[in-house]
Amino acid sequence: MLDNQPRGTICIEDIEMGMSRSLRKVVTDEDIEMFAAVSTDRNPVHLDDDYARDTIFEGRIAHGMLTAGLVSAVIGEQLPGHGTVYLGQSLKFLAPVRPGDMVEAMVTVTDIDFSKRRVRMDCACRVDGKKVLVGEATVLAPSRKFD
Repeated sequence: MLDNQPRGTICIEDIEMGMSRSLRKVVTDEDIEMFAAVSTDRNPVHLDDDYARDTIFEGRIAHGMLTAGLVSAVIGEQLPGHGTVYLGQSLKFLAPVRPGDMVEAMVTVTDIDFSKRRVRMDCACRVDGKKVLVGEATVLAPSRKFD
């Protein structure tokens, strides 16, 4: 289930400091299984209940990069949106995401270099209001001058 704000593109000429966008998604068992298949990361902490119960997480967790992918979705679909090019991303994983968790991914503009079309954004994912991931993204934003 995705709960997104409207999709589209916000060109560099229209981006403002503090602008933010978000999405919410319930992470399902199917999401975890599909991510394992696509990424080839079949670590049993993600896929095997019996194995995962005996880990520090005391149960299965979603791949950290699956959660980070929700940040990518906000950037690629909403802010700046279609035509955005990722230049860099830092991530820090603070807590696990479990099957059934509702994750809210949010990005907020913290710096804009209009001449280079570069935008820096704080990124965060939360479950029940608790941060599970934080980071910073740098992107090349689309421009009306290149339409």
